Amino acid sequence: MIHINTEEVSAASLAPAIERLWSLSAEKIRAIEGSWPADAGSPVFTSGGRYATRGWTDWTRGFQYGSALLHFDATGDEEFLEIGRRGTLEAMAPHLTHFGVHDHGFNTVSTYGNLRRMMLEGKIPHDARELELYELAITVSGAVQAKRWTRMHGGGGFIHSFNGPHSLFADTLRTLRVLALAHSLGHCLWGENDEQFSLLERLIEHAHATATWTVYYGEGRDAYDVRGRVAHESCFDTIDGRYRNPATQQGYSPFTTWTRGLAWVMLGFAEELEFLVTRGDEELEFYGGRASIEEEMLRAARASADFYLDNTPTDGIPYWDTGAPGLARLGDWRERASDPFNDPEPVDSSAAAIAAQGLIRLGCYLEAKGVGDAGERYRKAGLNVAANLFAEPYLSLDRQHQGLILHSIYHRPAGWDHVPAGSQIPRGESSMWGDYHARELALLISSLAGDGPYYCFFSGGER
Repeated sequence: MIHINTEEVSAASLAPAIERLWSLSAEKIRAIEGSWPADAGSPVFTSGGRYATRGWTDWTRGFQYGSALLHFDATGDEEFLEIGRRGTLEAMAPHLTHFGVHDHGFNTVSTYGNLRRMMLEGKIPHDARELELYELAITVSGAVQAKRWTRMHGGGGFIHSFNGPHSLFADTLRTLRVLALAHSLGHCLWGENDEQFSLLERLIEHAHATATWTVYYGEGRDAYDVRGRVAHESCFDTIDGRYRNPATQQGYSPFTTWTRGLAWVMLGFAEELEFLVTRGDEELEFYGGRASIEEEMLRAARASADFYLDNTPTDGIPYWDTGAPGLARLGDWRERASDPFNDPEPVDSSAAAIAAQGLIRLGCYLEAKGVGDAGERYRKAGLNVAANLFAEPYLSLDRQHQGLILHSIYHRPAGWDHVPAGSQIPRGESSMWGDYHARELALLISSLAGDGPYYCFFSGGER
């Protein structure tokens, strides 16, 4: 379980570590920009310290240019604003109408969304025509995401993954933020015969499906029902919409917890709870009412967060799957710090970068709601994770290595990750999503320390 040091770790105390992270971030972004071929596809993860591409779905381009935008946001260095803005305008348009993926909230919000947010916050000059472009991109992307809809037995539905209409991924919960932004801009999805579908309704229904089928609550659903455990994939009969079984693509098994999927759920629910605060009671009444919606999301958020805290080493950096078979050889791995240099099983630092933000946001949300003790526990746990992630052996100090955060894992079952000479497991590499979310985490912590408005995807700085 994560050791929560309530006396020493605070947002302000992490300022030196975050300053060092941004210094390294500049070098990493420049190295990628200076070496990445224009026709090479999207950088995905490093191999031998240099970013490489990997064809599956093109879901990481937004993190590439979004990282530059976050760097500008933190430092004010306009070199990185130009990299991020130019990359967005030149490369991201095809992603807006990509009907084959569930990743719109990753690609679009990281680029067009960050540009819009910074313009509304006054961090970049206001340009009415450019703001219109960013908002048009968000509305188009939100509708395309919402079109990937599978109806479930008994009502409701979910945004299905690239695997097909039967497939509900844990990952998709965090991409709902493109629906949230598009709805806030007054957009909806139009279907056959001009039927209109609310993007907020689809957000709420997808969150309900995830809370119901992706997250477990220790209520005897199956023999492996442990409270807070998360299934990477949930499968449905596409004829009648009934739930069939858990599954996984990147985890060890359907009955164990792939920790990056767990992290997506933690952060996704926490962010959507923050977003719902901005919506009026009257608007939410049509979808069951604020109390019911928030209660379900909060139940899932707290269960998954508690599972993370109970099934992660003391420094908050998880192994790639809590049921990975080699963990038995590591003994009491939950009772000591993670070891990325062990022999049996790799850690996944990218899961830690995502989960830490989820813990902090959940904590801040609960504290704002008056649930102080629990909120403080989650927030400080997230800060502890960040403190360890922003230091060796996870922070990449090697100037020749293009990654920012080391020991990230992409697809362990498929064997895609680089295994260095002399090792039995992948280690020492970075990923676009891990590096991007480490930067988001740093921005969030700095905002808690009073450096600018509270960092959130829907802008305005209110919580």
